[in-house]
Amino acid sequence: MTVERWEPSMDLSRMRTLLCVLVLAIVGGLAVASPAAAGGRCISTPREYQAAWEARQVRCVADTLFATTHGRGDRFLYPEGFAYAWAGSSVNLEAYLRLRHRYGDEPAKVGVGILSYVGYPGLDTWSFPTDLAVYTLPRGVQARVPTFAEWFRLVDLGVPRAALRDLERSYDRLGRTEDVVDAFEDVTGCRRAALLDGAFPSAEIGCDADFMGALTAAGPSPYEGARSTQCFANFKAGYAGPRNASALRAVLYQCQDAGFLNTGAGRGYNTYAHPFVCEPAAAQSVAQRYTGREFVLPNTTLDELPSYVDITLDIGEPGQRPFLHQGYC
Repeated sequence: MTVERWEPSMDLSRMRTLLCVLVLAIVGGLAVASPAAAGGRCISTPREYQAAWEARQVRCVADTLFATTHGRGDRFLYPEGFAYAWAGSSVNLEAYLRLRHRYGDEPAKVGVGILSYVGYPGLDTWSFPTDLAVYTLPRGVQARVPTFAEWFRLVDLGVPRAALRDLERSYDRLGRTEDVVDAFEDVTGCRRAALLDGAFPSAEIGCDADFMGALTAAGPSPYEGARSTQCFANFKAGYAGPRNASALRAVLYQCQDAGFLNTGAGRGYNTYAHPFVCEPAAAQSVAQRYTGREFVLPNTTLDELPSYVDITLDIGEPGQRPFLHQGYC
């Protein structure tokens, strides 16, 4: 994680954001840090990681390794139409080894726990076979921290900087008991309860006209066979409404899978029980539900990576995952 240096000109909101990131980094470090094997070194190759996984070892992982969950049998890291793939860091990979070590005899807790850690919604009924790719990056490829500001730099959407500032403020100013789903509702109008129940954004669940207009202008998402690049271009050329925070949040949602659980700060989050906090989800604080570090990188096929392994995740049966709510331990 890169933490920018404080400057006297930095406003109070930005200072609070940086302090929050530091606190979350400390909390996250306490939750997932794992020592190297006695007398050993950190795992540095995908095959070493696979061996540790199979042996149920808890090891540290070099920051040159990344991980992405993907549909079983897929050729790409992320569905083919996406310009960028979401990736977990070495911190996440260490957490996955801890999950495997602790719950190896209850494999669904491991597989579903990883999906929860990544930030999947709808896990009570998730039924799609999913694997974990662990890999190194091609030479010259840079993993980026997916803050809202970084998306603003990566993709030219013709949106004024004021929209970015408004979007950041909504996430920066959350109260102690508020989370990123509340921020999403504040920006877009889409009701929290409906989203968590699995509803798609619509006017019926309160999504405002600017958000819905931006979704319509962007057109189909890559999940529907489109491409991120065309989705972004559609929005830029065809959206006639106010180019505000709601419209910006909509295009990131539609074109690059920045869903309502996305933090915009390079950290994972889920409303389900955190796998390493021994309390029911309802008893866990917002701060306890943050998970590891996340990145985005250019989407690519698995065989174009310098090295990778694919680890099969056992996710058990839909409807038989009480630990998501009751807690893992």
